[in-house]
Amino acid sequence: MTSSTTAATETGPATARRVLQRQILPIDGDTDVYRLYVDPEAAVLDADKYEVGSNRAAQQLNAAQMRQSTSTGVSIHPDQILDREALRLPAEERISFGSYFNAFPASYWRRYTIVAEVDLTLTVEGRGATVTVYRSMANGRSQRVETVTTGDEASSTFEFALTLKPFVDGGWYWYDVVAGDEDVVVRSAQWSAEVPADRAEHGTVDICITTMNRPDFVAKLIGQLGSTPELRPYLDEVLVMEQGTQKMVDSEFFPDAAASLGDTLRVIEQGNLGGSGGYARGQLESVRKGTATYAMMMDDDVICEPEGVIRAVTFGDLARRPTIVGGHMFSIYARTRLHSFGEIITPWRFWWLSAPGVFSDWDFGARNLRSSRWLHKRIDVDFNGWFMCLIPRRVLDEVGLSLPLFLKWDDSEFGLRAKAAGYPTVTMPGAAVWHIPWTDKNDALDWQAYFHQRNRFVAALLHSPYERGGRMVRESLNHQVAHVVSMQYSTVELRLMALEDVLEGPYALHEKLATRLAEVNAFRKQFSDAQLQADPDAFAPVRRHKPPRKGKDDSGVPGRASLLVRAATMPLRQLRSIRPTSRQHPEAEIPAMDAKWYRIARYDSAVVSMPDGNSAALYQRDPEKFRDLMKRTAEIHARFQREWPRLAAEYRAALGDITSPEAWEKTFEPWTSQDPTTGTDARLQSGTGSTSA
Repeated sequence: MTSSTTAATETGPATARRVLQRQILPIDGDTDVYRLYVDPEAAVLDADKYEVGSNRAAQQLNAAQMRQSTSTGVSIHPDQILDREALRLPAEERISFGSYFNAFPASYWRRYTIVAEVDLTLTVEGRGATVTVYRSMANGRSQRVETVTTGDEASSTFEFALTLKPFVDGGWYWYDVVAGDEDVVVRSAQWSAEVPADRAEHGTVDICITTMNRPDFVAKLIGQLGSTPELRPYLDEVLVMEQGTQKMVDSEFFPDAAASLGDTLRVIEQGNLGGSGGYARGQLESVRKGTATYAMMMDDDVICEPEGVIRAVTFGDLARRPTIVGGHMFSIYARTRLHSFGEIITPWRFWWLSAPGVFSDWDFGARNLRSSRWLHKRIDVDFNGWFMCLIPRRVLDEVGLSLPLFLKWDDSEFGLRAKAAGYPTVTMPGAAVWHIPWTDKNDALDWQAYFHQRNRFVAALLHSPYERGGRMVRESLNHQVAHVVSMQYSTVELRLMALEDVLEGPYALHEKLATRLAEVNAFRKQFSDAQLQADPDAFAPVRRHKPPRKGKDDSGVPGRASLLVRAATMPLRQLRSIRPTSRQHPEAEIPAMDAKWYRIARYDSAVVSMPDGNSAALYQRDPEKFRDLMKRTAEIHARFQREWPRLAAEYRAALGDITSPEAWEKTFEPWTSQDPTTGTDARLQSGTGSTSA
């Protein structure tokens, strides 16, 4: 994004005009994403919460209605997209740029940056076209700001001076174009602002990508970054932390991708230290190198909108104080579905969840931005996932690098740590990637259950404002009981192992980083609920000891009273003798969507499918195992309840040490010492896939 400088005058210091955001259109020809860029639909705003009132049934009905599609099916033709910026609009048709990628998120700029006024410059080719600029308020209501026409001019450029003053709580700017009697081309549009001259030049970014055994995916991603000319001036380096056995350099897509980035690409090979180990390595390299303004964490299995990187850097450059700038996550499978808009950590539960007012898995293809009242309120967050997250180098210098957690909670803990140091996180509309949704993964039951449990407790010990972690210990106990009665014995054992490791103290985190995953996987193999089978015939046929009472179906959702009764009785049921037939034949097949504790616990054995749809496992009830796990579960949670204050003090005292560059350099030493010339890594020759010191 360009800038132009105006010399200082007697009335004030020198300023420069800087582009904040430009009009963009899809680059890959995917018609599924058109609605994220341009919107041919009308706005049908949902009801205000104060109109709905406090009645719970009315609120639930309104929430369901908000998710109902308002789309009429109207769409644009691929031929209308002329290039990255230009759109052809047929005669007498209307198009709105009040869309996710092209509306201007005024409230975020108003709250977090030094910008007080923006200028919209819009070029339209064609006679008789009408351009209208709109703004919205935090409650979603829109207002017309200004309307102009091209008249008889073949090409017209319009400029609109737009204040950010009214956007303290929320709101966007956007523009609609209506063609007259002939086709028009919306050639380009830019949102710009006058900024101090010392902020005229953009910063640069090291993009840090951690990868393991996704060679094609990550090769395509770096190719996408390298083939975007507008992005190249912003890139200091693209650092790929290669931690797998299937190397990116062996991908058929790698030579072209490497050639597109040239010396900007650096591949660093090391052992599998998880996401936190990979990202910490990128952070360390960026800090030690000291030439980039920012380090951006990015997943390897994403499709990126490169313009989002530019927007994140621009926003960071103009922020009031050093600010972490995160992107949003759309589903890679349903590309208009916004999976993550902004997360917080609830202090009492100490769990991540969507910020208040956010609707997860929001489908822009069904209800557009202008029709979605909740999207117009500014959403403030505690952290941003590291699928796309820009961190100023100054923040890394001051608060340290990632915690050595392998994966899970490293991004959220860092956000809380930075927030405590005075550095906010902004989840920025218009900057996004497409990624596999969390809901399509099985990470609460598989090997990742260990890391979920351990790392959540570590983060809570570091940041919970409550003397004994609020609800943490009690909720963990409840989850343990639910897993035990569900015959998920491997998950329960891993969660107990996680708690035992927390008790070892903070300095064990680095020690276990390179080895704990292998130990976890080896340990869980002994349990039948962890032995996944892709072949349905791997399990014996289902047979029940006796038919269900009165033939009732068990797939319904029980009410609150029924759940409370089951919560009280199901643990007692686990002490009964097992039905002999359940050892030879599972008593039920339970699909992943119905695999709730209150349903699984009714059986002595069951075949339960996994959320990814690829496999299933056999669950078998074991009364002796139940007794042992319940005893150990009660004992360790009682210990945490007693020792929480001591543990919290111990972890907080060690935080600066275990996140320091020096601590991480020691952890990386087995791999950095392999290259005596550089001490760090090998740099790839552009386009060849070979390495040299």
